[in-house]
Amino acid sequence: SDMLVFNDAGETLEGKGVVELSAQCIHAPLHRITGAKVVMHTHQPWATALNMLKNNRLVASSQTAAFFHNRIAYDDHYTGLAKTMDEGERLAALLQDKQVMFLKNHGVVTVGNTVAQAYRRLYKLEKACQTQVLAMSTGKALNILSDDVIQRVLTPSGADRHPRGERERLYFEAMMRILDRTNPGYAD
Repeated sequence: SDMLVFNDAGETLEGKGVVELSAQCIHAPLHRITGAKVVMHTHQPWATALNMLKNNRLVASSQTAAFFHNRIAYDDHYTGLAKTMDEGERLAALLQDKQVMFLKNHGVVTVGNTVAQAYRRLYKLEKACQTQVLAMSTGKALNILSDDVIQRVLTPSGADRHPRGERERLYFEAMMRILDRTNPGYAD
């Protein structure tokens, strides 16, 4: 209910409100340059906490984190608020064909072909960051999964009943049902 559709010039095409300059400068170039249909940019607490660390890399030390192996781009140079399209173009050059980008001292970006796909990535990413930060808080060494195990996690098995796009859609619908129960009226 709160989404805006806007063009490169920042003109609102759908929805109500004015497009924030930093949103325009990040989203418009990411869509235009990468071809992503959906771009989600958030400042979720666990992902942002990880991005505040000098070494902000998400490591494959959990099943959920393994899903992101070699699928994350890292912007290691926070430059302040995005105020020019050049900043979004710089981020797009870093993102390339990755699904996720960590923005140092800032937040994260996920992209996808559908809202369901980008949202599922965003949700799983926050959970992976949460568990890594919690594990790191123990001060003990993380147990990193082997490349062989990571590949088994990334390779769907013949027993998988739903193709990836279908799983994403079903997951998104389930999350919407939870939201309908816990926060009715959000879409008004």
